[in-house]
Amino acid sequence: MKTRADLLAFLEEIGVPAETHDHPAVFRVGEDVKMQIPGAHTKNLFLKDAKGQLWLISAQAEALIDLKHLPLVIDSARLSFGNAELMAETLGVTPGSVTPFALINDAERRVRFVLDRSLAEAEQVNFHPLTNTATTTVTQDGLRQFLAALGVTPLVVDFAAMAVAESAAVR
Repeated sequence: MKTRADLLAFLEEIGVPAETHDHPAVFRVGEDVKMQIPGAHTKNLFLKDAKGQLWLISAQAEALIDLKHLPLVIDSARLSFGNAELMAETLGVTPGSVTPFALINDAERRVRFVLDRSLAEAEQVNFHPLTNTATTTVTQDGLRQFLAALGVTPLVVDFAAMAVAESAAVR
């Protein structure tokens, strides 16, 4: 499995400028240390559907993700959180360190990647570099270049529009 140093070397190798900020371990979106770093901040979920398909969801930090309705949008079976062992096996990270950068470790391409539209349109995005003791900032072009180098095409989902639609349906 690749390490933080391997990931940062890979970004440099493919010409993606990245700025990494070391900080104490963070385990949830919105902790003060992350808010001091410019760019879009994220929450990342490692999920498994009822048919065994693995999913990595990267959404804007404030996004509401309804796991009951998401399967209809991404064409999956019922979703639940993937366990730590499966996460380590496929992405090489531990809970709290889930990140799209971990797709570098998914050589078999077992994990489907879902990207929030707001992140797909953000000028700069922030993700953990395979550890939750740092945050790495890349531009949107850099994120696209990273994913393309891996052969990963994200499924872009507008979580904000989903939340509005779900709210309207409830009324």
